[in-house]
Amino acid sequence: MMRSLINTAFTLIFALQLVLLPQLAKADEQNNEQDLALVYGDKSVISVATGSALPLRRAPAVATVITAADIEATGATSLDGILETVPGLHVGRSTVLNMAIYTIRGVRNGLSNPQVLVLINGTPVTNAYSGDRGFISADMPLENIARIEIIRGPGSALYGADAFSGVINIITKTAKEQDGIRMGLRLGSFNSRDAWILHGGKWGSIDVAASLQHSRTAGPHALVERDAQTGFDALFGSHASLAPGYENFSRAATDAYLELAYEKWNVNLAFMHRENIGAGTGIAQALDPQGWGSSRRFTTDVKYKDPDFAKDWGLELNGSFAYYNENSSVIIFPAGAFGGAFRDGFIGSPSRWERQERLNASMHYSGFTQHHLRLGMGVSKEDLYKIRETKNFNPDNSPINMGAVSDIQDVTDTVPYIRPHSRLLKYLYAQDEWQFAKDWTLTAGIRRDQYSDFGHTTNPRLALVWEVDYNLTAKFLYGSAFRAPAFEELYVINNPVVYGNSALKAEKMRTTEAALSWQARPDLQLGLNLFHYQMTDIIRISNNFLNENGGSQSGRGFELEASWDVRKDLRLAGNFAYQRAVDDLTQKDPGLTPRHHAYLRADWQVADWRLNTQLNHVADRQREPGDTRPNVKDYTTLDLTLGSNKKYAGWDWLISVRNLLNADVREPSTYSTPFVSMPNDIPMGGRAMLVQLSYKL
Repeated sequence: MMRSLINTAFTLIFALQLVLLPQLAKADEQNNEQDLALVYGDKSVISVATGSALPLRRAPAVATVITAADIEATGATSLDGILETVPGLHVGRSTVLNMAIYTIRGVRNGLSNPQVLVLINGTPVTNAYSGDRGFISADMPLENIARIEIIRGPGSALYGADAFSGVINIITKTAKEQDGIRMGLRLGSFNSRDAWILHGGKWGSIDVAASLQHSRTAGPHALVERDAQTGFDALFGSHASLAPGYENFSRAATDAYLELAYEKWNVNLAFMHRENIGAGTGIAQALDPQGWGSSRRFTTDVKYKDPDFAKDWGLELNGSFAYYNENSSVIIFPAGAFGGAFRDGFIGSPSRWERQERLNASMHYSGFTQHHLRLGMGVSKEDLYKIRETKNFNPDNSPINMGAVSDIQDVTDTVPYIRPHSRLLKYLYAQDEWQFAKDWTLTAGIRRDQYSDFGHTTNPRLALVWEVDYNLTAKFLYGSAFRAPAFEELYVINNPVVYGNSALKAEKMRTTEAALSWQARPDLQLGLNLFHYQMTDIIRISNNFLNENGGSQSGRGFELEASWDVRKDLRLAGNFAYQRAVDDLTQKDPGLTPRHHAYLRADWQVADWRLNTQLNHVADRQREPGDTRPNVKDYTTLDLTLGSNKKYAGWDWLISVRNLLNADVREPSTYSTPFVSMPNDIPMGGRAMLVQLSYKL
């Protein structure tokens, strides 16, 4: 079936080319690009693919650019919401405080999300403990974002660890893009409130961009019919479960950014604070209406960039420091759990503190004819320097005394879940962009990473870009990537559910891709991407509860993209992604991720109004091997956004309805034994409405 779908896609694109190519005129291309920019903003340039700005169609990667105009038109209010529009990217959910899981091309493993590298202005937003974004990822705001660049596919040859299945680079607005003061207020369903103020200007000869954003929500009241404690009640003959009951999706977020730019220097200061993050379904898939999490992240970056440092040479220097703190207090199982052994519930409160220091330098050389060389090196230190844990249970899960609140003990110095650790990383990389013939460019790169705790890894990339015609570009790509084992996988102790393994190796993936980008007519853009990957040394929990490298997984699929300017005031766009992953040992789908994902969008501008419609269809999510439940239910959501197309005395407005038809949206719960903890999966809530006002001075 897969082969026939791919053949059909290829046949369709080339048949359309034969029919429409004679109608094309080169003179129309520039006008069309200007028209598209009016609707969607500047989507023609990307830097995350090579580290230097390149036209998107010539970038040596399968990439997507989301602009501030996209964000405003769709009415999206968080990073999670706008990323769902990217071909082949689905935003799933973890049972750990409802954290987002960015699944690209079906690559997902476990409850955390270390397979996708997220950057803010080129600096990783990663914590050493879990290898992903941690609690800080909860609902990143969008008002200060100028553009988001997404690579689908490996990026380790340039970015190193965790650029595994993709890279997401969030670029904040500069002083020029802010240009004055803008403030806004948004009110929505579930007692949601958002406020922000942005400023861009000059302080003498220094460009200053600043923003402050705050949001708060109670979250949707999604009903959970049965949970993990329901299963334990059946085993113990008890009635402790809080199900049926409601999930806790509450949270509050504060984000502050300051950018100072002077000539070749740039300084970024960022503060991200998340508090009162609800426990979602409960950290053990047992409802916990009282549990909470919080986190703080402070980052400072200092960058120096001189494109003319010497004859034919450019220089970039970047130093950064990040502080990260994560706290939680959760009732893992409710009062009366395990036959009444825990009088007030199974309670734990882990906390941790991290520091990250990074320094890197890169040189660019253009003295060779038709070559552009990039050489780089860097060093970074990740330091989990402090932990704290209190709980009312022992390492074997037995209660301390009666399992009451009064029995909670500080076990930081006796039996903590992990002890402080640090790692040092040193790396070198080289990349050459070689235009060896007219319309042909070969990008070759390689990077070697040396870790102090688990060894080294080397990752190459090759990308051949062929501009077949002025309106048709073909790409042939190969790359390898790795995921560094996180501290929790290496060093967790005193946990009967899973044990760390200091002998772990990095997960590896090799990917081949072929892509076509075709401007079929001045008003019609088409794209087709084919991919195949092979994952090895996957980190999994073995039968003896030990993290181990074991097994492999292969995947293949395609992504179709299209945009059509039907009229000057109407644009249609959409994409369809198909992926099929197979565990090489069981020859079964690993489960949890959609095999089919379709997205359609319409933008209509009439008079002083603009109307955006979005349709999102997620389908064919398989169960994990051993899980005999029917496949996860498909869903289709419809979003409508109506906004002003021009400002009235500095004001503009927007009204948006998400999931207009109130579809039953559920994310898959993970498989567990001796019973499935949440047999009806994770409900995500229904229809929601928001109203937004903003003012520009």
